[in-house]
Amino acid sequence: MLSGIIITLIVVVAAATGSIFKPGEWYFSLNKPSWTPPNWVFPVVWTLLYCMIAYAGWLVWELGAHFSIVLWGLQLITNGMWSYIFFGIKKMRAALINIALLIILVVAFVFVTYSVSQLAAILFLPYLCWLGVAMLLNLRVIQLNPAEVK
Repeated sequence: MLSGIIITLIVVVAAATGSIFKPGEWYFSLNKPSWTPPNWVFPVVWTLLYCMIAYAGWLVWELGAHFSIVLWGLQLITNGMWSYIFFGIKKMRAALINIALLIILVVAFVFVTYSVSQLAAILFLPYLCWLGVAMLLNLRVIQLNPAEVK
């Protein structure tokens, strides 16, 4: 019970970075690809993903899968940094590097965790897919806005 509360609080803190550093005038003024999801999609998808991330974290915590827990924590820290880097300090290239690192950490979590908890690993697959979309979107925004790239 306590571990579930702790895991949930950790995920809420990471998710809060998306509320603190959110799109504003600067982002809305950028050129974006035609396939950019509508703005309402992001909070819906991220809420579902954070629920799955939290549950996967709780599963590996309860199993005492130490390396999985470390990877889970590292990916969550890296996840929380993206909003700050992209929206907060407007460093699109650094955000692209951040999301590439995040994808590597998520893939590592899936591979390491699969032998310990198949469910925890599978719960990260939609997250991995969404990160792929986010990375491509980040890249296209860079390409479509060369004057804004820092």
